[in-house]
Amino acid sequence: MPPFDAGRLLTGWELAPVPLVVTVWAVGFYLLGVRSLHRRGDAWPVGRTVAFVGVGMGAFYVATSSGLAAYDTTLLSVHMVQHMVLSMLVPLALALGAPVTLALRTLPRAPRRWLLVVLHSRVAKVLSFPPLTLALYVVSPWALYFSSWYDATLSHVWLHELMHLHLVVVGSLFFWPIVGIDPVPGRIGYPGRMLLVVLTLPFHAFLGVTIMGQETLLGGDHYRALDGQPGYGWLPDPLDDQHLAGGLLWSSGDLVGLVLFGVLFAQWVRSSMKEAAREDRRLDLLEARAAEPGASGDR
Repeated sequence: MPPFDAGRLLTGWELAPVPLVVTVWAVGFYLLGVRSLHRRGDAWPVGRTVAFVGVGMGAFYVATSSGLAAYDTTLLSVHMVQHMVLSMLVPLALALGAPVTLALRTLPRAPRRWLLVVLHSRVAKVLSFPPLTLALYVVSPWALYFSSWYDATLSHVWLHELMHLHLVVVGSLFFWPIVGIDPVPGRIGYPGRMLLVVLTLPFHAFLGVTIMGQETLLGGDHYRALDGQPGYGWLPDPLDDQHLAGGLLWSSGDLVGLVLFGVLFAQWVRSSMKEAAREDRRLDLLEARAAEPGASGDR
């Protein structure tokens, strides 16, 4: 296998059936919904389409089919980049794309009714309960790297693909009620959303620092076995690569956290401006009614 570099990131594509099917179906249904809205004369923000199709599903396919996927079982540092893309960037972008809102506006009556039943179900309320989503999002990576789970994903292809989907699903459960536009349960006020984001930052930093300082090799048997194989002489020392992976987790977690703060702040300001505009219209209407002849009851 050639050494990993920027060139291999761009040219090391592989045809992975599961990511391809998921990407094609998700993008296809989304664009079909947008087309349906446009045909009946309704507008759909371009930014939402770019977020879902370009950033969200685009990043998902790159992470699972490009050079990142080709080397994610060879270098822990590459896997860690993939991990952060799937667990943070992809869910954030998908939530900003508002696919549930699009579905509610374009689905036929029966499927729309089924979707509303799901959104109002007890299961949906439990899975979107903020303390639970925070716990899942924080505990999940610790369980992945400090149990036999990560070792198993290096040995079984189907478990490896399942891990990718798991990262996206857990990230979506956490991000959707926080930054999403969709009418999903578990929505809380903006101060509470900011608090949830603040609570995740130390855990990601601590996990990154722990991996950086870990002298026990994660997936040790797998990575040591690669050292003795032909064509892998370029590999760095596994522990050095593990320290790099921890640093990437720490720094990228903080970076995405800052981006998330920016998104939340912009949404909060926009929400406040809309609320102020509604209040202004209400007061104007009251003043107009009060100024009408006979409004005071005098004759």
